[in-house]
Amino acid sequence: MDQASSNPDLQRFTAIVSGHVQGVGYRAFVRSHASDMRLAGHVENLADGRVEVVAEGPRSDLELLLVRMRHGPTHAEVTGIEIEWAAASGLRGFHVY
Repeated sequence: MDQASSNPDLQRFTAIVSGHVQGVGYRAFVRSHASDMRLAGHVENLADGRVEVVAEGPRSDLELLLVRMRHGPTHAEVTGIEIEWAAASGLRGFHVY
């Protein structure tokens, strides 16, 4: 039994982040915070200038990551985040694409 199916408190979000979030270290910022909280998932730039973040872990940690994502690194300007919640699927590690 994997961790996701053995722990119903684990959740997943997919977030699409809008604003000035490419070329400012946003992906590394998200990876650093997610890794510190032992969340699993990935972050990647989208062709339209937005960034997609998929993260899995305890709901409270995911909520904290979202707070940090709204602020972003020094030169980022986050104007919006679209979030979809789902059940965790057992992702491992946190990757930057």
